[in-house]
Amino acid sequence: MSKPSATAVPAKLSTTVRVSADQTPLYDELRKLIASSRQRLAGAVNAELTRLYWAVGQRLRAEVLGDVRASYGTQLLDQLGQQLAQEFGRGFESRNLRRMVKFAESFPDAAIVSTLSTKLSWSHMVAIVALKTPQARQYYAQQAGQEGWSVRELHHQIERKAFERIELAALQTLSAAQTEPIETSHTTPALVFKDPYFLDFLGLRQGHDEADLESAILRQLEAFILELGRGFAFVERQKRMVIDGEDFYLDLLFYHRRLCRLVAIELKLGRFKAAHKGQMELYLKWLDKFERQPGEEAPIGLILCAESSREQVELLQMHQDGITVAEYWTELPPKAELEQHLHQALLEARERLARRGVLLDGGRG
Repeated sequence: MSKPSATAVPAKLSTTVRVSADQTPLYDELRKLIASSRQRLAGAVNAELTRLYWAVGQRLRAEVLGDVRASYGTQLLDQLGQQLAQEFGRGFESRNLRRMVKFAESFPDAAIVSTLSTKLSWSHMVAIVALKTPQARQYYAQQAGQEGWSVRELHHQIERKAFERIELAALQTLSAAQTEPIETSHTTPALVFKDPYFLDFLGLRQGHDEADLESAILRQLEAFILELGRGFAFVERQKRMVIDGEDFYLDLLFYHRRLCRLVAIELKLGRFKAAHKGQMELYLKWLDKFERQPGEEAPIGLILCAESSREQVELLQMHQDGITVAEYWTELPPKAELEQHLHQALLEARERLARRGVLLDGGRG
């Protein structure tokens, strides 16, 4: 058997390059640099595209509004859509041009658009401009930007009527307070709590008790916090308080980072009762005395009931003691029924405010 020549090429070459232990930190550093640069580049491209779509929408809006013929705008967008799509792709089809016009109509301020473009993608904006009211569009744009919602999470919040529930809770608090409208530019308990809360993800069956409800919440804690809203952090379950030698237990204790205060949550299976207020007041005073840390605001409470008692809640002026009452639903009704329920509740809250002479900005709902 002849020996292989010195110049023979091996049948198979290994292309695997192994990084030695002393090179691993360097590799990790370079990897982070590359990933960070790509992320910034993607963000810059997204921001530029969003600003471009707004500028296109502004120009088309000015052209369409400058002509009194209704059919002119439709024909113009269809013709331009065909031409632009051939040269620049499907993103400029007439359907998307209409979205750009709606975007410019919904957010006419270039400075606001510039800020939004650094936080939200065009897909975010498509979902937001499809909403019916400017208040809803403003709310979801602000929340999505502040909380870093993905497009999927934004759709989830819209489907579950986050704005309507926040608005309802704020109106009910305002109705009870009988004061000037709540300032929406600052985070307040009224703008953090919702009503009702949708706990359908717990999968509870008929006949469950409060312990079942509490256990289910802890099993689905991530989903429960998401329903509560961003900023909540879980602290403790069955918080023990010793008062006059007697043990008391708070169902759930949370902390809200933006409010900088503890949030006590009590779970009640049935209808709200006036006695629930006294129980929560006791818990809040104990937390304020023994658990409140320097720099924190006074603790607040949320009583979650299967059914609220609007008149009792208003008469008790519970907001003055930092207590909010809200319903929880373990099953969601059909979408149309849910919309009707929330719409009716909003109308009733506004009627109560109107009777008290509290002025609200019109056009909502």
